[in-house]
Amino acid sequence: MSDLANKKCIPCEGNIPPFSADEIHKYLKRVDGWEVLEDKIDGFHLIKNFKFDNFLQSQEFVNKVGEIAESEGHHPDLWFGWGYARIKIFTHAIKGLAESDFILAAKIDKISNA
Repeated sequence: MSDLANKKCIPCEGNIPPFSADEIHKYLKRVDGWEVLEDKIDGFHLIKNFKFDNFLQSQEFVNKVGEIAESEGHHPDLWFGWGYARIKIFTHAIKGLAESDFILAAKIDKISNA
């Protein structure tokens, strides 16, 4: 698995440019199964769907993601329900992706593969 999971997210206040398509492609290879999508509101973002056997497993997973997000100071958008969770990660301050987004994705991959 990626060494990104061992790094710490760095808060972004908008003083850096978002990753270029080349940088995104390079980092995307270091996380498991995340898609990159683009929209007019958030720019490029990472998104991934997770499947579970029931509601409780989905909720437990989302709670673990919330704990990671709090400890990293980097908060994804979360949707979940019976048997699924969907996570969207991007850096709001730059309306795009930076290394911390991929670090958070790698940390989430680590708990989803446990």
